[in-house]
Amino acid sequence: MRKKADPARVKRRKRIAVWSFAFIMVASLVAPLSGFLINAIDGAIAQEKPAESNPRANFWRTVKGGVEGVSTDKGAEANVLINQGGSDWTNFRSGPVFKYLPWLVVGMLALITLYHLLHGKNRLERRPSGILVKRWSWFERLVHWVTAISFIFLAITGLSMLLGRTLLLPLLSGIDGGKAAFASWSQFAIQVHNVMGPVMSVGIVLMIVMWIWYNFPGRGDWGWIKAGGGLIGNKHPSAGRMNFGEKVWFWVICTFGLVVVVSGLLLVLPTFPQLAQYIPMEAIPVALTRDTMQEANQFHIVAGLIWMAIAIGHIYIGTAGTEGAFQGMSTGYVTAEWAEQHHNLWFSKLRKEGKVPMRPERYSRGHSAVRQRSL
Repeated sequence: MRKKADPARVKRRKRIAVWSFAFIMVASLVAPLSGFLINAIDGAIAQEKPAESNPRANFWRTVKGGVEGVSTDKGAEANVLINQGGSDWTNFRSGPVFKYLPWLVVGMLALITLYHLLHGKNRLERRPSGILVKRWSWFERLVHWVTAISFIFLAITGLSMLLGRTLLLPLLSGIDGGKAAFASWSQFAIQVHNVMGPVMSVGIVLMIVMWIWYNFPGRGDWGWIKAGGGLIGNKHPSAGRMNFGEKVWFWVICTFGLVVVVSGLLLVLPTFPQLAQYIPMEAIPVALTRDTMQEANQFHIVAGLIWMAIAIGHIYIGTAGTEGAFQGMSTGYVTAEWAEQHHNLWFSKLRKEGKVPMRPERYSRGHSAVRQRSL
């Protein structure tokens, strides 16, 4: 007769497997970064070698260093024959950025897929009674969805502009008219990106103003961290209106999101000179030179890809990963059971304030009346 497995041992093995896989994924993402250290060492060794003096080489080295000459063109940086910053920007964009950072997005997708296959959706522990609690106002949901939809458009078009020439164009080149289709799509993607960027920027600012008060460290955060958000142990950790994971996502928006917004506005301002009547150029603390635009582009791409990878986790948790979470942002209401399981401190506060009804009611269009039942 087969011996029954020890539940504690099974759970321990699952935890070891999950954390081992997480370590492997993190290590695989960090390992390529060792290339930076190798390049730094090679560069230091190269600098130690004495350079031979060559008049022609010295001349072009001076030109590439940005020393100005004489030109009849009176535009900005017209006297600079070769802008070395442009070469550095191209090498950085086609090197570390292109080779490594997109794998963050792929790695996050793989990690979430594996987690869902092994763990499945986080289910409610109790069957919903029909009692609903208001979680988000209509304006909060409007801001969230406008920002979320614009973010998705920006992610798709941004990845297309970054990777399209290398990944998408070769696939389309073998098709009749594929190159023309890629050119049309590229121009369309640029226009969509430039239009949706300011829309998302307004949404980001509104989200920060609305929710910053709920996202400072507070009671229950340390317990949430120790429990891994409920992945470690059997008991769901306590949380207020925002749990620690949601707070981390909020501050990701405040950091990486704002970097993307500010750098994106710097990039788009020269494209839309009519914005100058709304945004005085003297109010911008940096000069919109070629070097500034190159640096803004680097910050924009790096912060955007990191933000995109983290956003995949947020989207998964709010949709397929957690039962009842999507209902909150789609209707504004969550079940009392969901609120008590995931945000018990917030739910207890609402109940003390008398904001939790004792029986099911019709709250908004689309909610059908259900059989009355006490909490």
